[in-house]
Amino acid sequence: MPSLGDLIAPRRLGTDFRWLLASSWTSNIGDGIALSAAPLLVASLTSSPLLVAAGAMMQFLPWLLFGLLAGSFADHHDRRRLVMVANGSRAVIVGVLVVFLVTGQATVWIVLATAFLYGTAEVFADSAGSTLLPMLVKPADLGIGNARMQAGYLVANQLAGPPLGAFLFAVGSFWPFLVQILCVSLAVILISRIARTPVPPQEARDPGVKPHPIREGLRWLRGNAPVRTLVLIILVFNITWAAPWGVLVLYATEYLGMGAVGYGALTTASALGGLVAVGCFGWLEKHISFSTLMRVCLALEVLMHLAFALTTSGIVALIIMFGFGLYAFVWGTISTTVRQRLVPMELQGRIASVNMVGVFGGLVIGQLIGGLLAEAWGPTAPWWFAFAGSAITLALVWRPISHIAAAKPVLGEEEAKDVAADEEPGAGGMPLPD
Repeated sequence: MPSLGDLIAPRRLGTDFRWLLASSWTSNIGDGIALSAAPLLVASLTSSPLLVAAGAMMQFLPWLLFGLLAGSFADHHDRRRLVMVANGSRAVIVGVLVVFLVTGQATVWIVLATAFLYGTAEVFADSAGSTLLPMLVKPADLGIGNARMQAGYLVANQLAGPPLGAFLFAVGSFWPFLVQILCVSLAVILISRIARTPVPPQEARDPGVKPHPIREGLRWLRGNAPVRTLVLIILVFNITWAAPWGVLVLYATEYLGMGAVGYGALTTASALGGLVAVGCFGWLEKHISFSTLMRVCLALEVLMHLAFALTTSGIVALIIMFGFGLYAFVWGTISTTVRQRLVPMELQGRIASVNMVGVFGGLVIGQLIGGLLAEAWGPTAPWWFAFAGSAITLALVWRPISHIAAAKPVLGEEEAKDVAADEEPGAGGMPLPD
């Protein structure tokens, strides 16, 4: 009977994967603590809705400003070392904030500046960190590897971290951030144990030709239809999803009458649905093709928007949100796995960063649209917009999805040799290179 460690991180994925997973889970605990503590801190220092909203915007702005640059850095430097430096910088930045809090000198402007600097370091950490998994496991194991990474995000960042952060903040405003420093520092130590993280190989070129690295990544993306379509799907569905999500608190508390506790229960229901999907993903990957799973997940997204627009029951809303967590986790794992399998190793950072810029850009656009619609026509208007927009998008990409799932990566000569020597036949409905 396999041990608990083997169930969480199968032995075939290797020791380096276990160090990466442990580092990711530890860092996510710290981020989850800050997820609730940071807004509480901002709200304790100002009553301005604009400044409170600015605190939330600090999560998005660094990605829009530095996302592409961070991806280029990840593709031209030792990725493990870059994650260590970026996470170390995050610990130092939060440490300075703790000093201000302990001495009673903290102001809302110091907190906002800290959030921006922390978010900037996080962009570089996440851009480089997202490229490590494809370097450590075989393409056939990317699905289960991504599932385990997202499981840590759900448990640590979404379930355990926020209530712990709120409790620590009640004890003292500096305590959650002190614990966050410890978590991020431990994550640096854990990821330092990874052995195999060379600088990604760069394609041989004419010495006189030096293309701009960011333009090079964008040019590759423009020329690769499957990955380009996948990035566009993620962008559009983030716009439609963010429109109602940005006013979810008003929808839950005022329209459904669920109150503050009910609103919190909605987000918890989503995370619980994701945890159930963690246990099911291995079976799904073995028995159902990726193209079918992708279509089912996007179709469920369309139906979820419609269900939220029609329901007036808080209980029904909780059930819908639980289902959302189920398929959203599966979609996130599959889309990441497909992208990682199709993108050459030397471009992983840049393409992942383009994807993340699209994610956060979609969130900003969607939340703006949702706010305007709710202001004009009430809290259900964003759900109707999301339903119509996602339904039209799904109709347009229904056929291309099969090409995305069936696409094969273009490998360099050495990579092709490694795949031929090491890979088992295709897994998870995703054909592997011959």
